[in-house]
Amino acid sequence: MESTQGITEGGMWRLVTGVPVARLCEGVLGYRGYWLAMNRPQRRIEVPNATVTMAINFGDPVRVGPIATADTRVASAASRAPAAVLSAATSYTSLVNGLRTDSVLGEHEGRLHGVEVHFAPWMAYTVFGTDMHELRSRTVPLVDLLGPLSHRLEDRLAQAPGWRARFALMDALLLHRLEVGRAPAPQVVWAWRELVRSDGLIPLSELIKTADWSARHLELRFREQIGQSPKTVSRVLRMRRTLRMLTSGRSPSNVAASCGFYDQAHLHRDFRAMTGFTPKEFLAGRGGVDRPVDRVPGQITSMLL
Repeated sequence: MESTQGITEGGMWRLVTGVPVARLCEGVLGYRGYWLAMNRPQRRIEVPNATVTMAINFGDPVRVGPIATADTRVASAASRAPAAVLSAATSYTSLVNGLRTDSVLGEHEGRLHGVEVHFAPWMAYTVFGTDMHELRSRTVPLVDLLGPLSHRLEDRLAQAPGWRARFALMDALLLHRLEVGRAPAPQVVWAWRELVRSDGLIPLSELIKTADWSARHLELRFREQIGQSPKTVSRVLRMRRTLRMLTSGRSPSNVAASCGFYDQAHLHRDFRAMTGFTPKEFLAGRGGVDRPVDRVPGQITSMLL
């Protein structure tokens, strides 16, 4: 378990990360506890990152909705934050974000306390017991998936004596769901691993050949147990690689060549379609932040506004 915290002009925050027990590690990518006491409302962009996220908040709600794309330009050279606005918003205490191909904007009043769990989509299929295409590019209330258990879970996590106890509660819940839930097809899990390993660059023909399924059958099983088709998953994973490379300082031309784009124009079109920003706007918006931004270790997931 690792903890970081800080006090700035904007308020106080603490973030705690935890690793699940060994049996869960492949499908549960990590736990993240958060406590924020900020002086003003907080807003952040969440970009596609090839995970399914469950967020359980202890009281204060968050508002989540699509970005009004016409307003996502960086306002000026003197302004770090793009002038993004919510085109529509829904309030949630606890929620699940499915595998997305677009970005969303989340906001809260400045005080937030809760736990996030990040899943490989095939593990979310087992944990939530629903066909994952029902969550495709959607945010849904946790109660819609877990029923009354979601409220009991909120209460138990809020009353737990600390983060270690909260993460242990999550271990126990997820181990139980793993025992009683529907198992994904081995071919789906294998194909997902290969797509992740290659950052979406493996030819789909190789997946089809090794899985010994037809292209149509693989697509149907992916929609059921992952939420998106293999082709769409490849696109999301290539964008995840693109984000890592761009934020590490690689040139757009180098990134385009390394991430399977035809040229820089192709990269810019896909980047804008999936994030709501040009690469230059996104990098400008990531600058000058006084606390950790990204939700998943090793990935670029977010931008604070």
